[in-house]
Amino acid sequence: MTERFISSTLNKKNQHRDSQLRPLSFADFPGQVKVKERLELYVAAAKERGEPLGHLLLSGPPGLGKTTLAYIVANEKGANIKTTSGPIIEKPGDLAGLLTSLQDGDILFIDEIHRLNTTVEEYLYSAMEDFFIDIILEQGPGSRSVRLNLPRFTLLGATTRQGMLSAPLRSRFGLNCRLDYYEALDLQRIIERSARILNIVIEPEGAAEIAGRCRGTPRIANNLLCWTRDYAQVKANNVINAASAASALAMLNIDENGLDEMDNRLLETIICNFNGGPVGLKNISVSVSEDEGTIEDVYEPFLIQEGFMVRTPKGRLATPKAWRKLGLKPAAAGAQPELF
Repeated sequence: MTERFISSTLNKKNQHRDSQLRPLSFADFPGQVKVKERLELYVAAAKERGEPLGHLLLSGPPGLGKTTLAYIVANEKGANIKTTSGPIIEKPGDLAGLLTSLQDGDILFIDEIHRLNTTVEEYLYSAMEDFFIDIILEQGPGSRSVRLNLPRFTLLGATTRQGMLSAPLRSRFGLNCRLDYYEALDLQRIIERSARILNIVIEPEGAAEIAGRCRGTPRIANNLLCWTRDYAQVKANNVINAASAASALAMLNIDENGLDEMDNRLLETIICNFNGGPVGLKNISVSVSEDEGTIEDVYEPFLIQEGFMVRTPKGRLATPKAWRKLGLKPAAAGAQPELF
């Protein structure tokens, strides 16, 4: 009971902090330049015509701002937004309740839309295209269908795994935007903006130090900023500079490349246990005692993007950059790792 209460309290605090830091206009949203340009044009054109927005899909790794952009789109369009997530909508009746509660021009934001079950997803087809759904009442010989007409709404979906969306659903979105990891300068701007909102004293060098270690992800940047603030409060006179930021992040085992303890364990396992690979995901998962899905969705994308690992048809392979990072000389096939 106590653990659940503490967990709930922490989640509420994090949600409150996120809502504080969330920008409400495109002008205040750093990075993702091409995506912003498309969305600004999309919203401006719909406003000029006086029509609801077309359906919109946002995809990309977690923590890059899909939910934030959904709220910005709604704010810039001047539309009401109702939010839910794929796993919550368990049956067609749940979806019908959401859709019939909307008004003309409203936005329904479904996070993790790829986790909708197949039956619910099929009801979305007619809702998105023709703005009606047919609900089956009762069962057996006495069953009958009732058609519910819907307002002209906008479906805004967000997903971390676009490939899990069915082709019929994906094709019904008028615009599909993918978010990528952020550049360090954009992350520094995000950190400095968050610091101003949270009244944190931070020097540009301190913001740059955090920006270089947050895996190209704003959510991680804000989490590390709050951790660094706590460190500075206790050990650095409430000032975040390059030295205090580096020391704070070192306590979390986050190195200068932004790799944490698990990232380094993965590279060490591939290199030291499997001679750099190729090695299958299941073997890696057993070796580091981590779930395969977590490795594939959380750790691998950043390691691959930064050039420390590649995926091949035979398995995962550590690159020469990963060997050098661990102070090892890339070994020939069948040889053992050597220290420089």
